[in-house]
Amino acid sequence: MGSPSTVTALVVCPTYNERDNLPLLVRGVLAHDGFRILVVDDGSPDGTGAVADRLAAEHPGRIEVMHRTGPRGLGRSYVDGLRHALKTEAALIFQMDADLSHNPEYLPALAAGAVDHDVVIGSRYLNGVSVVNWPLRRIFLSTFANRYIRLVTGLTPTDCTSGFRCWRRDALARIPLDRVASAGYAFLVEMLYRAAENGSRIGEVPIIFVERRQGQSKVSRAVLLESLATPWRLRLRRRA
Repeated sequence: MGSPSTVTALVVCPTYNERDNLPLLVRGVLAHDGFRILVVDDGSPDGTGAVADRLAAEHPGRIEVMHRTGPRGLGRSYVDGLRHALKTEAALIFQMDADLSHNPEYLPALAAGAVDHDVVIGSRYLNGVSVVNWPLRRIFLSTFANRYIRLVTGLTPTDCTSGFRCWRRDALARIPLDRVASAGYAFLVEMLYRAAENGSRIGEVPIIFVERRQGQSKVSRAVLLESLATPWRLRLRRRA
């Protein structure tokens, strides 16, 4: 793989009701040479898919749009998007949120980390707690969740639940995406667990996470329950 400045990178970005945030996100991603973006829209009723199509027309060759149908969920969107990404020539494949909580300015740092690691996490907890606009209860829940996940699964990263990640192509290709069962945010833990099982080198770079600027959080009670159960399911299941 070449230097971070020469590799071809594809950012996979699931969307659901992010029409106001998407143009800002796209502008930030495309500011970096060699970066393209795949928008995976989950049937957004607010017209996000149409906004994505317009942006793709304005930036031919640098933006793709996937319009999903059927059951919704972050995990399902990512499985479809990552599977498509593996069909491209991208050497690095990124995951990031569309709500601007993940700053595209960190993309080159994650790419640099992939020189020595197979998976690089944009970590909120590598240098203390680096979050903005979170109430104390949210910080407590997030830090507790990461400790809980590390205890149950044996994973070692400080931020197992971060959705800002960079994969080397070969490392992602070793993940059996058709066997990933988690539909919500627990998908992030499952992918990391499977990467560790496969012997992937997992690294972290520090980021500052900023709570979403527009719209509403997608976290529901069902998502939280799945997140609590998934570490035990992964620990107790037979190695797939």
